[in-house]
Amino acid sequence: MAAGPFNATMILAILPQIGLLALGVLVSILDLLWKENQKRNLGWLTASGLALIMVLAGVFTAPAAQPVLVFGGMLRHDWLSFVFQMIFLFGAALTALFAMDSEPLSRKGEAYMLLVAATLGMTLMASAADLIMLFLAIEMTSIPLYILAGFIVGDNKSTESGFKYLLFGATTSAVMLYGFSLLYGFAGTTQIYQLAGILQQGQFSTFTLIAVLMLVLVGFSFKVSAVPFHFWAPDVYEGSPTPIAGFLSTASKAAGFAVLMRFLLVVFPMTEHYWIPLLAVISTATMIVGNTLALAQKNVKRLLAYSSIAQAGYMLIGVASVSPLGITASVFYLTAYLVTNLAAFGVVTIVGRSTGSDELSAYAGLSRRAPGLAMVFLVALLSLGGIPPFGGFVGKILVFAAAINSNLIWLAVLGILNSIIALYYYLMVLKVVYLYRSEDENRPLAIPRSWAIAMGLCVVGILLLGTVFGPWYQWSVTAASSLF
Repeated sequence: MAAGPFNATMILAILPQIGLLALGVLVSILDLLWKENQKRNLGWLTASGLALIMVLAGVFTAPAAQPVLVFGGMLRHDWLSFVFQMIFLFGAALTALFAMDSEPLSRKGEAYMLLVAATLGMTLMASAADLIMLFLAIEMTSIPLYILAGFIVGDNKSTESGFKYLLFGATTSAVMLYGFSLLYGFAGTTQIYQLAGILQQGQFSTFTLIAVLMLVLVGFSFKVSAVPFHFWAPDVYEGSPTPIAGFLSTASKAAGFAVLMRFLLVVFPMTEHYWIPLLAVISTATMIVGNTLALAQKNVKRLLAYSSIAQAGYMLIGVASVSPLGITASVFYLTAYLVTNLAAFGVVTIVGRSTGSDELSAYAGLSRRAPGLAMVFLVALLSLGGIPPFGGFVGKILVFAAAINSNLIWLAVLGILNSIIALYYYLMVLKVVYLYRSEDENRPLAIPRSWAIAMGLCVVGILLLGTVFGPWYQWSVTAASSLF
């Protein structure tokens, strides 16, 4: 697992990062060269470029059985990083398709460049094996997302969204960085896979290690929008351009979980009997707060924001289980959640553009205006609610099974009860979509080809993950094995 010289193996290991850098440069150049009426094609270029990188990475960069450290020991090339990189690339490609006909983003080359830059940061987060690289990757992910959240300069809500995200993100990053600095001060190294061995030598009190862990968890909890660091999500999701809100709720959250899993299991295995109960409590609070506050929402973007918070609670059940099945469940859940939530935000993008509103009342009569779009929303919301035969059902079964296998039966029971609460507000939205009438219900909604392709891919993904889930489950098992 030692870091090797700069050679062909290292080039292949960082092929996704090289491809993303090249794509970002190409988008920037063509943005300058193309005329205004050609710039919509930047979305096709970005989406196809990300898809090509994903295919090339799948063919050429699949890790060997034995993980290796590359890039001077700064990155670890293993199955966990590989699977998460595939998740990020797929999510970014779908987001680029959704952005093509979203008015604030469609002809803005800088928006696509920022999307690619954030994706590059996420791939580095999943692979980081050094504290310095990890912090740089988190900031490389966060800064483009701060800008994208406030991208609609003339919209007060968007400006407020970007400012809040920046303010809270910078504060939590500072606290997390202080935790990193203490780890370096105690251990004398920034190498993540060397920290555990040094910390386990017993020179540090348990109180000291727990205090450092709490500082680090501040930053990670913010990234995954876990309670009590969830408060930014509803306002940021509501004010952001809708495709960006979808990306924030899926790929960005997945990046946070990739780091959380690796860091806890690699650096702090000696204190797991302290942080397992803590994660279980955070998971419970996150599910309860997210689902309870979602019940009162009349704005669909805010409702999905609180739903996203609750979904993070379910994923934390798998991490708190601290077992191969638990990590497998969380990775699988994240995959299913990616396609599910992107489909939901895709519908919100289309309805918002057509009606000029994200209020729940704007969805009245949607089943008559666009039956196919209503069906996509039905599939996405039922998957979020954990109804078979959709991907969300399998994800929930796996995380609850992991909790039971780890003797966290009470946590599984609370997860099931919260799923019932969540199903209530998802069905309330579908009630408006299918049963309520509207004066505009005879006026069909225009669905651009790029959005139809993106939502079609999401629906296919949701169905495959809920029925033919064997290959995806095996990928999740292999990714989890990198940590045990």
